[in-house]
Amino acid sequence: MFSKIMQLLKGGLHKLGLYSDIKKLSDHKNVSMDESFYTQIDKWKALYSGYLADHHEYMDFNIEKGKHRKTRHTLGMPKVVTEEIATLIYNEKVQISISEKEKETSDVNEFIQQVLKANKFNTKFPELIEKMFALGGAVLKPYVDEQGIKLQFVTADAFIPISYSATGEIDEGVFITEQVKGQYRYTHLEWYIKDDDGVYAIEHDLYRTDKNKEDELGIKVELQELYPDMQFDVWRFPGVTRPMFVYLKPNIANNIDFSSPLGISLYANAMDTMKAIDIAFDSFIREFRLGKKRIMVPRQALRTVVDPETGEFKRYFDASDEVYQGYDAGPGNEKIEDMSVELRVDEHISAVNALLNLFAMQTGFSAGSFSFDGQSVKTATEVVSENSKTFRTKQSHEVVIEDALKHLIHVIVEMEKVFGDRDFTTSDYEITVQFDDSIAQDRTADGAFYVSMVTSGLMSKMKAMMLQFGYSEEEAKKEIEQMQKENGSVQAEQVDEFGLE
Repeated sequence: MFSKIMQLLKGGLHKLGLYSDIKKLSDHKNVSMDESFYTQIDKWKALYSGYLADHHEYMDFNIEKGKHRKTRHTLGMPKVVTEEIATLIYNEKVQISISEKEKETSDVNEFIQQVLKANKFNTKFPELIEKMFALGGAVLKPYVDEQGIKLQFVTADAFIPISYSATGEIDEGVFITEQVKGQYRYTHLEWYIKDDDGVYAIEHDLYRTDKNKEDELGIKVELQELYPDMQFDVWRFPGVTRPMFVYLKPNIANNIDFSSPLGISLYANAMDTMKAIDIAFDSFIREFRLGKKRIMVPRQALRTVVDPETGEFKRYFDASDEVYQGYDAGPGNEKIEDMSVELRVDEHISAVNALLNLFAMQTGFSAGSFSFDGQSVKTATEVVSENSKTFRTKQSHEVVIEDALKHLIHVIVEMEKVFGDRDFTTSDYEITVQFDDSIAQDRTADGAFYVSMVTSGLMSKMKAMMLQFGYSEEEAKKEIEQMQKENGSVQAEQVDEFGLE
């Protein structure tokens, strides 16, 4: 996979004049591509998908097959842990709202909600977050078609950064899409770049190769060969002031490639532990299979003999059955013994749980977040303390998710101004992302606390509503005004307290 990616970079960036050597960048571009890092992404993806040869295969030996490779049973912890953290961060209770100053209702908010709903955002975005934690990154890519603004959800293995700012924000990149049609495999490259005039542009390249040659880029062909309705290879957008995509990654320092703007997998530093978990689980499964019976058989009983009726060679016992174990018996000692085996169920469960606690610590969860009962892995569902490691990890990742969502909304609004029918006259709007903190909050107790603070004069109603409900200042102000309309006239002291003049 990475060899193909390097071909993409070399061919495309050569054409753009960005560098002359695949390992070396031009002075004006800050790009650092490391083959080993993309190899890691491939490993993280394989583990998330459920199979990585180095992790899930091992050498075994039996009488029938001799030395051979076997596939290890797995608990599938990469999927479990990424699904769990994604669910904790983004679920149906998360609210995204936009308020505009001096306006009762926000046209921007109405438009954004329509775009998100049309793109099934609340269904697809949690899936993207899960894959982001698995592969170390993801990209939200808005684009415009005849139906309006659409969102494409891109995983880390289909995106390559070209340049990024001093703060690590990626502002240019390449999106890779593969498609098989007939006997050919097409690779479509979308270069999101800035041209020499500083204008954002999208350049399209299309390569073709035989459909069976997955690791080859092939030859460059006309874009219209696969996309007949696409009239131009290069599109320039003079009115756009920011990158038309949003890269998001886990809030974890990249300790694999210090110079890379890319993120790392949630389980990047727990690879050995995950393998140990699967070794223990595989041993647990084998314990039941081997513990059914164990019969000691004289070795001569395992020899093949000729069936007098059919002339076929047959064994006295099935040599591939692990129940039978041959031994050298002396004269007069030829006997079959049933060797009973005591199952070590508790020991295996204890070992798996000890490793799960280590894995939880390495991935940012509290001890006990994952447990094995002999049948499946269970996740803790009880309310956790605000000081717990799980809650702190959740809040840490929410910081980057919130920033990415706000960036996405800004991009969508700007794209609508440039390409759409709506002419938003204001850029003075406030975005609020309210995450679900119910796993560590008693909202009834919190509400009682804020009421007591307001009653005692230690906190304004506006501040209390912002803290309790996640309102922006503008939303809290409007809510208070509505409450006052419902409850009667506004008193003079209320005007002063809430600044409603």
